[in-house]
Amino acid sequence: MRRGLLFPGQGSQHVGMGQGLAERFPAARETFEEADDTLGFALSRLAWEGPLEVLTSTENAQAALYVHSLAAYRVVRERLGPVAAAAGHSLGELSAHGAAGTWSFADGLRAVRLRGKLMARAGDSAPGTMAAVLGLREDAIVELCESAAAAGLIVVPANLNAPGQVVVSGERRGIEWISAGAKKMGARRVVELSVSAAFHSPLMAPAAETFREALERTTFHRPRFPVVSNVTAEPAEEPEHIRELLVRQLTAPVRWIECVGRMRALGVESFAELGPGKVLAGLNRRNAKGVPTVSLGTPESIDRMESAE
Repeated sequence: MRRGLLFPGQGSQHVGMGQGLAERFPAARETFEEADDTLGFALSRLAWEGPLEVLTSTENAQAALYVHSLAAYRVVRERLGPVAAAAGHSLGELSAHGAAGTWSFADGLRAVRLRGKLMARAGDSAPGTMAAVLGLREDAIVELCESAAAAGLIVVPANLNAPGQVVVSGERRGIEWISAGAKKMGARRVVELSVSAAFHSPLMAPAAETFREALERTTFHRPRFPVVSNVTAEPAEEPEHIRELLVRQLTAPVRWIECVGRMRALGVESFAELGPGKVLAGLNRRNAKGVPTVSLGTPESIDRMESAE
């Protein structure tokens, strides 16, 4: 059965993430040790012991997610069978490239850590937030964002997660505009997210330019299997194209519904979510109905996968 690999993004982190894997599997323990050596501080201790408020900061959360996801992948890669395609949600796309060998584990981790710092800095200089709009069609939310822009507000669709679930991102007044308008149009709920900045919006432009310069100094290779881009919902193979897409991703929407659909078109018959939590498996109940999806981030989940096989 041809597998599709899914890698979660920011928001899936939690204290204790990856600890069970590292205690049980040498490959996972060595991955966390390599991460600590690469970064020069004990990211593993932060991931396993907290405190939560420090782990949740953007530069730490993104690095911890990348390491946990790659640790899980290294544990199960020989048992996954043929990989048809991979994709990651926002930060998870960088983890997907780590799994595909697009860059070395250490180079990817350094890029992830810098990405988090730059996004946090951009959020400090241009404050914003994000909110999930539940129960409205995507075209209705696009219309709302366009009306907000006509009123001089910065707010855009940021994460096209599943039918009836779109996250918007921008300055706080823009989010308030969308919230009021969405409720009038019949949205079931509008939930402000606990994030430090307006990710995947024009407010991230300063981060994108500095990130571009860093990626130019990073060695890229052609991925071993297709990695579907958040920006285009298509796989990218050429290193220069991948660099460009990872820069554009900071200010462009995550086209997650289309990414999952593209993976299925590439021959994916079952999905494995690698890393903490089950967010992407939950979205797959709408994005890939009837297609088996397992979440592999703990020893128990890996044991269940093996017993099911």
